[in-house]
Amino acid sequence: MSKPAAEAGLHQAPAFLSKIVARADAARRVAALPQPVVFTNGVFDVLHRGHATYLAQARALGASLVVALNTDASARRLGKGAGRPLNNEQDRAALLAALESVSLVTWFSEDTPLEIVTELRPAVLVKGGDYDMSRLAEARFVQDSGGQALAIPFVDGYSTTALVERIRQG
Repeated sequence: MSKPAAEAGLHQAPAFLSKIVARADAARRVAALPQPVVFTNGVFDVLHRGHATYLAQARALGASLVVALNTDASARRLGKGAGRPLNNEQDRAALLAALESVSLVTWFSEDTPLEIVTELRPAVLVKGGDYDMSRLAEARFVQDSGGQALAIPFVDGYSTTALVERIRQG
């Protein structure tokens, strides 16, 4: 590649940013993805190995993986701790979109993902191993629609909350 061509690439937005979509456009974009679509959601504040493993395992359950991020306001209501999330929703979305396993990233501001799940209608809903799938309205919706709702076990030793505590304690 010639030097001017390489330098021109420095001024272009990374291609992965096209995976980030506004909520209003999400259903249309999800419908165009290879099927079946797997859906998961979360804060994903400080991305770590546990997140990367979880997302890769979720993606392996279908042809596409959609991640719905809690907005900053929604994340604060979850009670993750003072000053959380550390990374704003745009930065969290960019990091997730950069992952090979992630097909599309969008946001939701509600306290639960039920509304966005009903909008996107994924074939598979995935949550972390700490969730009781039988208690989640979004899991019931996916199952009642003919899909699957699955919990993926956590990777032991990886927690954003624990990582933030270690950093703050020095």
